[in-house]
Amino acid sequence: MLLRLRKILLWTALAILLIPPIGLAAFRVVPPPITPLMLIRLAQGEGLTRTWKPLDDIAPQLRAAVIASEDNLFCEHTGFDIGSIQDAMDDWEAGRGTRGASTISMQTAKNLFLWPGRNLVRKGLEAYATVWMELLWPKARIAEVYLNIAEWGPGLYGAEAAAQAYFHKPAAKLTRRDAALMAAVLPNPRAWNPAKPTAYIQGRARTIERRMHQVGPALLDCVGGEP
Repeated sequence: MLLRLRKILLWTALAILLIPPIGLAAFRVVPPPITPLMLIRLAQGEGLTRTWKPLDDIAPQLRAAVIASEDNLFCEHTGFDIGSIQDAMDDWEAGRGTRGASTISMQTAKNLFLWPGRNLVRKGLEAYATVWMELLWPKARIAEVYLNIAEWGPGLYGAEAAAQAYFHKPAAKLTRRDAALMAAVLPNPRAWNPAKPTAYIQGRARTIERRMHQVGPALLDCVGGEP
């Protein structure tokens, strides 16, 4: 009985380890049909609005705004921003709480394969999937998938669905201000609305617009972003 249990656990662990590389190899060319978060929200009674768009059909201003807001070293790192991770660890050790240290690559891996949460098991699986993602996908593909599966509001996933819902235009036509507002709500898209920004969100958007210019073309080349 014990031997059988060990075999089951071994095969389960192997299957879990194989899901990211196999899935990433397929999703390099095929749009992911659905994500765990989408299924969770559906089970909670929310809808699912999403229209897949190639990266070239998403405004370069939005690509730049998301990088400036979420991960300004996206085009340079290999999946992990070591400096931000070290700063987060220093804050935790000093009892100052934790700051976000997730890169766009890490967020894409989480959104694609995992569930919401902050426990160590999930973070470990997220890091494992991130390594495979950086090995198998170019940066442009990571950005493309991220912008198409990110949650942008209750039942809204991806840049196209969000652009249509909030600004009544396709993602390709978003202005710099639209893009900054959309990037500003990403940390809490279920509570914040880019079409009805609070004073706090307006301030975040202004900061993101400034950062877009500071990041500059060199750090946006991998996704064709426009400062």
